Amino acid sequence: MKTAQAQLKQARYERMIPWLWGYALLLAGAGFLLSRPREILDGLIRIVMTEDALITDYVLIAGPGAALVNSALVTASAVAVLSLSKDVLNGMTLVVIGLMSGFSLFGKNFVNIWPILLGTWLYTKYRKEPFGPYANIGLMATALAPVVSYIALDNGWGTPVWGTLIGLVIGFIMPPLAAYTYRIQNGMNLYNVGFACGLVAFICVPLISSMGATPTTNYHWAEGMNRTFALMLGTLCVSLILAGFFLCRKPAWAAWAGYRWLLMTSGRAPSDYLRMFGTAPTLINMGVNGLIGIAVILLIGGDLNGPTVGGILTLMGFSAFGKHAGNILPVMAGVVLGGFVMHWSLDDSAVQLACLFCTTLAPIAGYFGWPYGVLAGFLHSSVVLYTGSPVAGMNLYNNGFSGGLVAIVLYPTIIAIARRRKPVLKDEDYFENLEQDKPVTPPDKKELEEEAD
Repeated sequence: MKTAQAQLKQARYERMIPWLWGYALLLAGAGFLLSRPREILDGLIRIVMTEDALITDYVLIAGPGAALVNSALVTASAVAVLSLSKDVLNGMTLVVIGLMSGFSLFGKNFVNIWPILLGTWLYTKYRKEPFGPYANIGLMATALAPVVSYIALDNGWGTPVWGTLIGLVIGFIMPPLAAYTYRIQNGMNLYNVGFACGLVAFICVPLISSMGATPTTNYHWAEGMNRTFALMLGTLCVSLILAGFFLCRKPAWAAWAGYRWLLMTSGRAPSDYLRMFGTAPTLINMGVNGLIGIAVILLIGGDLNGPTVGGILTLMGFSAFGKHAGNILPVMAGVVLGGFVMHWSLDDSAVQLACLFCTTLAPIAGYFGWPYGVLAGFLHSSVVLYTGSPVAGMNLYNNGFSGGLVAIVLYPTIIAIARRRKPVLKDEDYFENLEQDKPVTPPDKKELEEEAD
C-alpha cells in the first residue's frame, strides 16, 4: 500500500496529463482543419516512407494537415509513454512534449521513434531499474530517429530489421551517455541530449558510410504558410498567457509577480520553473516566449513552416525549464549580429532555425550577463552551420550539439578569465534532480558555485 506521502508526490502534477491529451487533440484538430482526411492519410504514408535527415519539412512533402496529425500521433505516444511509465511529472515533462510535438513536424514520425524507445526500455531491464526515470531520455533520444528511417528505407544493405536493431542500440546506450554529457556542460547547454546524440551520430554516420551507404543532408522547406501558422501559434500563445493569469487559481497580480521573479533567474540547468514558480508564471512564460519566436521569424523575413514552428514549440517547451525573455533575447541578438558581418543571410533556412534553437545557450546570458549571451549566439550562428554536414543531418538536435561545443569552450574561459574562478563540475546529480516534483527555491543567478583561484 502506498504511503500518503508517495500518493501526494504522484498527484502533485497529475492534472497535467489530461491537458497534454487535450494538446494532442488540438494538434489533430488543426490538421483536419487544414486538409481533407484522404490527403492526411496519403500524407502520413509519405511521411513514414521518407528518409528524415535535416531538413525534411513534413509540411512540404505531405501537406500541413498530415504534418500536424503526425505531430498529434507522436505527442499522444509521448503522453502515453510518460503515463504508463509512471514518470514523475514536472517541468521536464513539458520540455519533452514540446520537443516531441515540434520535431514531429520535421523528422520524427509515429513509426521511427519506437525502436529507440524500446532500446531505452531494454536498458532499464538490463539495469533492473524502473523505466519511469528514463522515459524522458528515451523520448528525447528520438532525435536520432532519422538514422532508423534511413537504414530501414535504404536501397542498399539497409532493411527494416537493420533499422530497428540500430534504433535499439541507440536507445540502449543513450541514458549513460546523456548522464555524462549533462555534467560536462555545467548546465550551460539546455539541449544536453542533443549534444549526446551528436556524438552518437558522429560514430553512426561514418560506420554507415563505410558499409557502402551514402547518407546526405536534405532540403525540403515549405513557404507561404506564414499567415496560417502565425494565427494558430499566436492563438495558442495568447491562450497560455490568459490561462496563466486567470485559470490557475491564483490572483492575476500574483501570477505577474511570479513571472517577474522568474525573469530574474539564470536558467542554468536544472531550472525547473514549474517547481520553482508554479503553473501560472510558467504558462505566462511559455506564451510570451512563443510570441517572441513568432516575431523573430517574421521580422527577419523567415518562413513559418514545419521546422520553424517546431522550433517555436521547442522554445515554448523549454520555457518550463530554463528559458525566459531575459536570457533568450541576447542570444538571439548574437545570431542577428552574425547576419550583418558574416557571409550568410538571416533568411537562410539553417539560420532561421539557429535564431530559435540558439536559445539552448540562454543560461550563458542569464548566468554571466547579456554581453556573453550575445557572444554565445554570435559563435553559435556559425558553428551550427557546419556541424550538421559531418553527420548528414541524422541528428535532429543539431543545434544542441553545436550549443554543447560552444558551452564547453565558453564556460571555463569566462569563469577563469572574466570571473577569476576555477571551473569545476557541479556536484549535483542532475538526472536525479529531474526525477523530483517537490517545490524548490530559485537560486540566486549571481551566485557562483565554482572555486576561487
